[in-house]
Amino acid sequence: PNAGAQGASEYQDVVAAARWLAARPDVDSARVGIWGGSYGGFLVAMALARDSRLFAAGVDVHGVHDWTAERARGMLDRSRYERAPDAERALEVAWRSSPLAWLAGWRSPVLLVHADDDRNVRFNQTVDLARRLERRGVPFEEMV
Repeated sequence: PNAGAQGASEYQDVVAAARWLAARPDVDSARVGIWGGSYGGFLVAMALARDSRLFAAGVDVHGVHDWTAERARGMLDRSRYERAPDAERALEVAWRSSPLAWLAGWRSPVLLVHADDDRNVRFNQTVDLARRLERRGVPFEEMV
């Protein structure tokens, strides 16, 4: 329940894993990193945005960074659909479930990897994130 754009509840698994690793005597807790692609890229971005103190660095491979980018278009187009009574609340939850909503806490460096002809996750998700990180002074590299 409450996964993805409905609350990003699965992110709690990522936090639990980082805390478990950091507590191990054979792990340097200051060097825990995270990587993932697509949905895993979304979780990488959430980790770095929400918990840079737990994650020293990350690799985000074609991740989703804004759940409202695609959802809002259809939900708000009255010519195609009747507007749902909870549309505004759904968009608010989708935004809070997006890494972009948490950028103020992002400090850790990240490698952003994305194909410019990706047919699953729109390339502009990574372009937008990179520009926002640049404005905030967060270290990143891009591989396109």
